[in-house]
Amino acid sequence: MPLEAPLAPVIERVADLNARYKHHSATAVLEHALADPMVGSIAMVSSFGAESVALLHMLSVMDRSTPVLFLDTEMLFEETLIYQREVADKLGLHNVRVIRPDRDQMFARDNSGNLHRSDPDACCVLRKTEPLQKALDGFDGWITGRKRFQGKNRTTLEFFEDEDGKRIKVNPLVHWTPQDVSDYITNNRLPRHPLVAGGYPSIGCAPCTSRVAPGEDARAGRWRGAEKEECGIHFVNGKMVRGNETEVSDANVVVSDDGFGGDDWTGGFAPLSEPQTADVGLDLPSDTMPENLSGQLDDVTLIRVDFPSFADGRGFTIARQLRLMGYKGRLRARGHVIADQYAMARRSGFDEVEISADLAARQPQDQWRARANWQTHDYQSRLRGVI
Repeated sequence: MPLEAPLAPVIERVADLNARYKHHSATAVLEHALADPMVGSIAMVSSFGAESVALLHMLSVMDRSTPVLFLDTEMLFEETLIYQREVADKLGLHNVRVIRPDRDQMFARDNSGNLHRSDPDACCVLRKTEPLQKALDGFDGWITGRKRFQGKNRTTLEFFEDEDGKRIKVNPLVHWTPQDVSDYITNNRLPRHPLVAGGYPSIGCAPCTSRVAPGEDARAGRWRGAEKEECGIHFVNGKMVRGNETEVSDANVVVSDDGFGGDDWTGGFAPLSEPQTADVGLDLPSDTMPENLSGQLDDVTLIRVDFPSFADGRGFTIARQLRLMGYKGRLRARGHVIADQYAMARRSGFDEVEISADLAARQPQDQWRARANWQTHDYQSRLRGVI
C-alpha cells in the first residue's frame, strides 16, 4: 500500500512496527507489511534460491500482484534460471521483474566477465547492488527472506529494519529455523531448488558458490576462502547506506589500524582540475579513471577517494590501480565506508578511512579494529615493498 502522506522518519516507524508485531507469526508480519500504511509501497526481492519458495508461496496466497524483483546477475546457475520460471508459473506470480546489470556498465567494468576473480566485491556491486538500487526506486520498503539461523551478520535481525532512513526492510522469516523452512516446503508440496540435494544449502552466482560439507555453516559455500560474507545488498543488523551523496560532517573521524583519530592533514584538498602540490591533498570522485592520472601524481602527498554509497566498490578499484601505477603516497577512502569493508580497503591500497561522526557512533572503533588483521593477505603492500 503506498504512503498517502509524509509520515514519521523511517527509524521511528521501524521501532513502532517492531513493537506492534513483536510476537506475531511470519505470515502475520508479511500480511501486515503488505497492507500497513506505515510500511508503504513494497516489493519482494527474491533470489529464487534454496529456501526462497517458502516466502514466495506465502506471498502468492496473500497477493500475487505484489512486485517480485529477481536479480539475474548473468552468472547464475542454469538450474536457478529454470527454477525461477517454474516457481513463478506454479505460484501464479504474474509480477516478477527480472533485473539485469546495465549493459554499458558491464562493457566498461567487466567486459571480459572475469571481474569476480580479481575483485568479487566490485563484481557484486556491478551485477547485484547497483541494479537493485535502481529497481527499488519508487518503493518505500522491500521484503527479504533472511533468517537469524543463517548466522554471521544475520543473528540479530528483526522483523522490520531501517535501511539508513531510505526504506523499511521486512524480514518475515527472521525467527524460523531450518526445520521450519523444510516443513513448510514439504507441507505445501512446493518444488525444491534442484541444487539443494547436491549439497548447496545457499545458492548464489555459479563462480562464487561451492558445495557445503556436512557440519559446515549453510553459507560456507558462498565466496569460499574469501573474507566476504554478503554480496552488498545486506549489511550488519540489516543497516545499510544507499545514499547518492556523501554525507560527511565537520567532525569526521579518520580510521587507521590503531582505531579512531582526528585528521592530522592540515593542507586541505583540491580537485584534479587545480594544480597539484605536495601540501594540498587531491580529491578524486568515484568515477575517476586512474589511467588518466599517469604523470600527474609525482607531487601529491595524499589522495582522498570518494565513496558516495556503501555499495560503491569503484573506490577499491581506483586504489588498486593507483598503487599498481606506482603511487606511494597516502591513500584515504572517504564517505560511505563501513567496518566490514575496512580489510578490503587496506588490501586495496588505502592507508586510512574517513567517516562521519554519526557512523563512528553507530560502529565503534572496536568493530574496525577487529578487521585490522588485513596484513595476512595484503598483496598490495608486498607489491610496494612495504612488508
